[in-house]
Amino acid sequence: MKTKNLTLNQPTNYINTRNFTLLCDPALKLSYPEYDIITLKINQIYVSEIPDTLKALGLATIEGYVADTMGNKLDTYNGILFATIYDKRDSVTTLSNDGLSPFHYTIQNSILYKGKASITNGDFIVRFIVPKDISYRIGKGKLSYYAKISSGSSRYYDANGYYKNVIVGGSADSVMSDNEGPQIEMYMNNSDFVFGGITDENPLFITDLFDLSGINTVGNGIGHDIALVPDGNTSRTINLNDNYEAEIDDYQKGKVEYRFSNLNEGNHTLKLKVWDVYNNSSEAYLEFIVAKSSELILEHVYNYPNPFTTQTAFYFDHNQPNSNLEVLIQIFTITGILVKTINTNVNSAGYRSQPIYWDGLDDYGDRIGRGVYIYKIRVMPENGNIAEKYEKLVILK
Repeated sequence: MKTKNLTLNQPTNYINTRNFTLLCDPALKLSYPEYDIITLKINQIYVSEIPDTLKALGLATIEGYVADTMGNKLDTYNGILFATIYDKRDSVTTLSNDGLSPFHYTIQNSILYKGKASITNGDFIVRFIVPKDISYRIGKGKLSYYAKISSGSSRYYDANGYYKNVIVGGSADSVMSDNEGPQIEMYMNNSDFVFGGITDENPLFITDLFDLSGINTVGNGIGHDIALVPDGNTSRTINLNDNYEAEIDDYQKGKVEYRFSNLNEGNHTLKLKVWDVYNNSSEAYLEFIVAKSSELILEHVYNYPNPFTTQTAFYFDHNQPNSNLEVLIQIFTITGILVKTINTNVNSAGYRSQPIYWDGLDDYGDRIGRGVYIYKIRVMPENGNIAEKYEKLVILK
């Protein structure tokens, strides 16, 4: 209470009252990485010599190694490197909307590339194509690294490092031709999601991206961001440049993840626009339904294949992820005679059920005749709510 109402023993109308509160344990040691990451070569040239320049649309190759605190390479270090390559520092001036004089400062936050690379016996190589949207003036960029050991290894700990003398600017002398935009696949929560499926109020948006040249995340070109527009409202466009990360040892593939929160119940849309490093663009569109997780909702109930001859599988969307669901499937003739009952339990990490298979036999093990049948799916989660849907299936002979 005293901390909230008095700061540095100033009266309650003091300008900084309640604005700053520091809670800490000064005896707690911060968890700094144990080892260092050293940059060895840039474009096959040792950094101890005159370093090569990272030029727009040129293929960049960065080599290095993980070392102990004395600079000795750890020959048995195997893991994953997380590398972020920045363009040059930019000058920024504040808007002076507080009535004071404008403040001038520099910031280095334009990302040329962010991805992962394998570390084998202490060595790593990072490859990527430098985006067309770099600042073309010659200057110093920055390489920033973090590394962790492979799963199951316990001998070494994590490592970090940086290199601030990499030269960035200009244009490559010869470049390959690329006129195609990125390939986009969009999901909600996981790759089992289907267009128009169900989520809860706090879904995770996921998109897998591929482009022969790589994805543009620099943000220097006007409108060349990874931009997500929710519900057609361009005033709420979300910049996802910082959320992109390339795959391990592959600058052509990458992923974006973004967590929504407290979305309104009902139908929603997303439109994503992505650019490659050559400034070719692509767009993708997605629809989904937000259902409150307290009430069980079933959507997109179907069986596949349908029609079928010897086997089919039942699927459904729901809004109870990571829950044990008791599922009852009943198959009826058109006249209402029950011919097959399937009882099972499913636990889906996402919002789409795992397939529930049926071999076309009735409760006595006999083959059911050809024709049209009605089936009912009844689902009950652990909280006791029940939801059910009716659909048709066709058996061929």
